[in-house]
Amino acid sequence: MAAEEKWKRWASKQHSGAGEAGEKEPGVLLSQQLAEPGRFAYAALCGISLAWLFPEEEQSSFRMGFIEGFVKWLDLPDAVLPAMTAFANGLGGEGTETFAQLLLQDPILKENPVIITQDLLSFSLRDGHYDARARVLICHITWLLRIPLEELEVLEESLLESLKEQKEEESETAEAARKKKERRKKLKRYLLIGLATVGGGTVIGLTGGLAAPLVAAGAATVIGSAGAAALGSTAGIAVMASLFGAAGAGLTGYKMKKRVGAIEEFEFLPLTEGKQLHITIAITGWLCAGKYGSFTAPWSSMLQSSEQYCLAWESRYLMELGNALDTLLNGFVNMMAQEALKLTVLSGIVTALTWPTSLLTVANVIDNPWGVCLHRSAEVGKHLAHILLSRQQGKRPVTLIGFSLGARVIYFCLQEMAQEKDFQGIIEDVVLLGAPVEGDPKYWKPIAKVVSGRIINGYCRGDWLLRFVYRTSSAQINVAGLQPVDLEDRRMVNMDLSSVVSGHLDYMKQMDTILKAVGIKTKEEKGSGSFSSPPARKSQRAAGSRTWEEEGTGQEEE
Repeated sequence: MAAEEKWKRWASKQHSGAGEAGEKEPGVLLSQQLAEPGRFAYAALCGISLAWLFPEEEQSSFRMGFIEGFVKWLDLPDAVLPAMTAFANGLGGEGTETFAQLLLQDPILKENPVIITQDLLSFSLRDGHYDARARVLICHITWLLRIPLEELEVLEESLLESLKEQKEEESETAEAARKKKERRKKLKRYLLIGLATVGGGTVIGLTGGLAAPLVAAGAATVIGSAGAAALGSTAGIAVMASLFGAAGAGLTGYKMKKRVGAIEEFEFLPLTEGKQLHITIAITGWLCAGKYGSFTAPWSSMLQSSEQYCLAWESRYLMELGNALDTLLNGFVNMMAQEALKLTVLSGIVTALTWPTSLLTVANVIDNPWGVCLHRSAEVGKHLAHILLSRQQGKRPVTLIGFSLGARVIYFCLQEMAQEKDFQGIIEDVVLLGAPVEGDPKYWKPIAKVVSGRIINGYCRGDWLLRFVYRTSSAQINVAGLQPVDLEDRRMVNMDLSSVVSGHLDYMKQMDTILKAVGIKTKEEKGSGSFSSPPARKSQRAAGSRTWEEEGTGQEEE
C-alpha cells in the first residue's frame, strides 16, 4: 500500500505540472476530480457488476479483493466499504441504471465518459497483472455507460505505443491516421502516470529488446525522470516479464522440448506482428491440399487482437484427415448421401440404419483418421491447458477460437484447466465452431467457471458429416456442433450458423463469414464493436450480429 500511496502523490504532482503547462489531459486520477457522490456511484456500479458477472462462491475472493482495493483507489472513506461489499455480494442490482446515470451526471464525465475506461484500465494494471475478469468488467462498465468498446482497444494500444520508440513517418494525406495518432499522444501521459511508481513501483511495458530502447530514448520526457527510472528498475523489468511472458518471447518462444505423451507437434505461429494487452489463439481443425494447406490460412482475415497466434499441432494426422474428407465429400458418395439424408438429417432422426449403404461401405475412409485425431486433439488440449496455466503467454487475458477438432482442443483445454489450481482470470472468451464434443450441459458446467467472458457455441443443425462420424454412438448423444448447449449460465451463448454453414467443410471455407456472424473482428471490419462486451442472450441466429447497444435486451427465439 505504501507504493500505491507514493504513486498517487507523484501522479498528483505530475498532473499539477501538466496544468501549469496549459495541457488538458483526458483524465488524471479520478479520485482527485470526481465529487464524492460520483465516486460512490462509480464504486457501487463496479460492485454490482462484479456480483452479476462473477456470482460464484469461488469468485468471492476476487470480488472482495477488487472492491476493497477500488475503494482505496478512489479515496473513499472506510465507512462505505460495508455497502460496497454488500453490492459485490449481490445486493442492490436493481440500482445499476441509477448509479450509471448518477455517475454520468458528474461534470467531469458529461463530455468525456471514456475517462472511466481509462481509470479502470489503470487500476486493473497497477500490479502488472491483467486479469481476464478485470477486462470483462471493464467491457461491461464501458457498455453500461454507452461508451463504444473500441475506446478500450484504443487505450490498450496507446499504452503499448507509449512504451515503444516508434519513428513512423505520417502520410500527409492520411488525415484519419493523423487524428488517431494525435489522440493517442494525449492519452500517453495519463496512462503512463497511472502505471508508474516512484522508487521501484510498477510500470507496464514490453520486455527484452524493447524495454532498453524505451529508457535510452528518453522516456523521461513523457513520464518524468522518476518514472523513467522505474522503467529500468529490476522491479519494473520483472513486472514487464510478468505481463508479456518470459524474456518477451511469449508464446512464440515456446518449443516442445521433447515428445509429450502421444503429441508429436505443438507450436505457436504468429498471425500478427503486434503486441497487445490481450491475445487471441486460433486452432485449426484439419488441413488439406491447396489453399488450406497451412494452419494459418483460415484465419487470414481475423483481427480480434493486435497479437494473435495460431496453434500448429499434429499436421501429419490433420492432413490425412483432410484428404479423407475430400475423398468422402467430393465424390459420388457425397451426392448420394445428401439426397438420401435430405429429410432424415433435418428431422434430427439419424441412426445407423438410415445411412445409405454406399456411404457405409466407405466409412473406413473417414473413421480411422477421425478416430486418431479425436484422441490427439484431447491430448493437445490438455497440453495447451498447462502452457496457459504456466503463464507462458504472460499475465494477460486470452481468447481461444477453433473449429471442428480445433474446437475440441479448446474443450479439453478448459476441462483440464478446471481440474487445476489458479485457473481463474486467464481465459477471457472462447469460440467453439462445429465442435465434435459432448453437448450435455452437465459436461459444460465445470468448464464454464474457467471462462471470464463468453463461451460461444457455433453449431449447424444440418451438418450431416458430424452426425455421420457419431453414427455408432448412442442415439441419445448430444453433439455441441449440431445443437445448442442448454446451460443456464450468463457466459453461454449459442449461435445457430445454419444460414452460413451448409456442411462441416464450410467451417474452413466460410471462416470469414462465420467470424463476422459470431462477432469476431476482421481486418475489413476493424473499428467495429468487439464481441467481448456484456454477455449476450442465451441463443441467437447468425443472420444478424448485434451491436453493443442491443446487448442484453432479451432472449431470441430459435
